[in-house]
Amino acid sequence: MEQPFAVITGASSGIGLELAKQFGENDFELLIVSGSDEIFDAQIELEKMGFTVEAMKTNLATYAGVENLCQRIESFGKPLDAIAINAGVGVGGEFTETDLKDEINLINLNVVSAVHLVKRILPEMKNQGKGKILFTSSIASVMPSPFEAVYGASKAFLTSFAESIRNEMKDYGVTITILMPGPTNTKFFQRAGMEDTKASEKKEQNDPAEVARQGFEALMAGKEKVFSESLLTKLQGVALKFLPEKAKAEFHRKMSEPGSAHH
Repeated sequence: MEQPFAVITGASSGIGLELAKQFGENDFELLIVSGSDEIFDAQIELEKMGFTVEAMKTNLATYAGVENLCQRIESFGKPLDAIAINAGVGVGGEFTETDLKDEINLINLNVVSAVHLVKRILPEMKNQGKGKILFTSSIASVMPSPFEAVYGASKAFLTSFAESIRNEMKDYGVTITILMPGPTNTKFFQRAGMEDTKASEKKEQNDPAEVARQGFEALMAGKEKVFSESLLTKLQGVALKFLPEKAKAEFHRKMSEPGSAHH
């Protein structure tokens, strides 16, 4: 039997690398993707675990970067069974003070590249009558996100987009699943300039391996979404359905406001 084929973007570390391990442990052939050289270290780590894996460095925040990935996927000459669209970046801070270039890059990576990539791969999944897509969104997608305004909006877009195409594909054997973690112990906060926030504190954070396991299991089961990983995050996901937007905004502010780690 030929190994099923999966692509994981943003797989050099954190949730993406842990997702790659989940796919590998379930006997998928892997194409892992990132914009950094760390992707080749991830490849070595995964190969040592006995997985069949190729690594690709490409900047998915650019049109050419996504097209290059699509060509690489086609070069495998086999159906794409699953893809984890996990690549993303955050920008923290008050919107009047953050860098526009960083936020345009965020939109290009978190939003534009996801739409572009799905536009290329979904027609083939539809034609073959099978396929699974996992979007790494965020619990931030269901609330206003002060001090992460553009990031939260990008994840809200992803969640809405995923829910819409899930409905469109319901009769074609293709499932779309949304992974919605809370704060997770990855390099996210360091890269987003949010190391002095309450959300960056270890006691507030989820385990990326457990987030990935729950996301993978939800994907394989064809579920619509999973709040992951901790019980606290799951309870927050439920509670946020009933809170007014103003209260949600204040909740997020307490987690993301610069200096909140010391309050």
